[in-house]
Amino acid sequence: MVKHIILWTLKEMSDAEKKEVKAGIKAGLEGLVGKVPGLVEVKVVTEGLTSSNADLMLDSTLESEAALKAYATHPEHVAVADSKVRPFTAVRSCLDFEI
Repeated sequence: MVKHIILWTLKEMSDAEKKEVKAGIKAGLEGLVGKVPGLVEVKVVTEGLTSSNADLMLDSTLESEAALKAYATHPEHVAVADSKVRPFTAVRSCLDFEI
């Protein structure tokens, strides 16, 4: 099993826009379970504590490193990333590891 963790900082926008963008990212990414082979679990955290320096986090579990590579290019994942994530994020940090 592999963990795929991403932290994002959103671009400058109003609080109302941030709330809408976060909801879209959460719905889009969590909706990929059952559509992308090897994607076991997805949780998007949109409300961190005030001590946080990122706006949201993706915590996902995949069956293997091969499944992670396939997920990265899967058309449904790419569609969500291109429409709901990339246009609104300024900074992305990623950590992938075996569990």
